[in-house]
Amino acid sequence: MLQYEDSVTGKWLGMLKEISPTLKRAALVASPKTTPYDYFLHAAVALAPSLAIEVVPIRFENAADIERAIASFASVPNGGWVLPPDATTTVHRDLVIALAARYRSPAVYSVRAFVEEGGLMSYGADQVEVFRQAAGHIDHILRGAKPADLPVQVPIKYETFLNLKTAKTLGLTVPSGLLVAADKVIE
Repeated sequence: MLQYEDSVTGKWLGMLKEISPTLKRAALVASPKTTPYDYFLHAAVALAPSLAIEVVPIRFENAADIERAIASFASVPNGGWVLPPDATTTVHRDLVIALAARYRSPAVYSVRAFVEEGGLMSYGADQVEVFRQAAGHIDHILRGAKPADLPVQVPIKYETFLNLKTAKTLGLTVPSGLLVAADKVIE
């Protein structure tokens, strides 16, 4: 099962631009060792000009790399972050959220847990639905289907989480369109 199509990067960039209309730069923050980094980077670079955004790759391997890269990126105003699904950022979730607050940077995450713990917003696959689809694949395999014969599936249901308290702390006004689109709003 394919967890994300590359077109989701357009949604992430669009959400950043919607909540921060003066945004000029978006950092794609992930470890190339734990995520299909180039897959998301190519899609983001292709879509960014339509939103008048420059995409800045931020690759890292550990917490010290994250701190250095984010500090450097945040030294120029009008930036935000996109964090695609990545095990390394998930491990360092508290640090990433703290850095976003310290540098007053809007960030969109692919995993709702970031928002539940103080991040600004997320747009990602509904994990319950992903597991339901995976169970269907497993059922077919257990009944004798060859995995190579099964179609590649992508998530069919996505969810948007928004943290209003964080938006207020960052000095951001949440547009009504983004508020209405949110599946869950944390106040």
